[in-house]
Amino acid sequence: MMALSVLSLAVILWKLWQFTRLGVGRNVQISQAITAWDAGDEDNAAQALSKSKNALADVLKTRQVNGPKTRVEAKASAHLARLESGFRILDSIAQIAPLLGLFGTVLGMINAFQALQEAGNSVDPSLLAGGIWVALLTTAAGLAVAMPTSLVLTFFDSRVARERVLAESAIESKFAARSA
Repeated sequence: MMALSVLSLAVILWKLWQFTRLGVGRNVQISQAITAWDAGDEDNAAQALSKSKNALADVLKTRQVNGPKTRVEAKASAHLARLESGFRILDSIAQIAPLLGLFGTVLGMINAFQALQEAGNSVDPSLLAGGIWVALLTTAAGLAVAMPTSLVLTFFDSRVARERVLAESAIESKFAARSA
């Protein structure tokens, strides 16, 4: 369980660093560029993008935009895929940790009942309680790893979803402005 919690923490810290470095959530300038494109003002759109700290702005600034729209969409998809890397690890940890905890609980209960059987007629309730306590502790540990991991994964996933919507909107506005 400790290995899963360390792995989860490492991936979470890596994703936080990556999201910060790539400017995820810093969308003011891209929104300004969309507004400028919608108004047909390419110069103000380019100026807004040049001030952006979001890596999506680099995708939108590429000069190949005179080419096919699919090329820009492919670059945006690659950017979003990079943001989603590591999500499967977090998802797996969130799913496996409670199962490992439950497995520990089952093993603990087996040990407790084995000790009860071996004691025969002279049953000591503290012997049984100790085994059950350890068994339930493993379930709690599994949940303690899974719940925060799941919450953080949901947070990251929602950030990427917002980036995806922003990218789609920006690409549509940019190419609508060019075709107008």
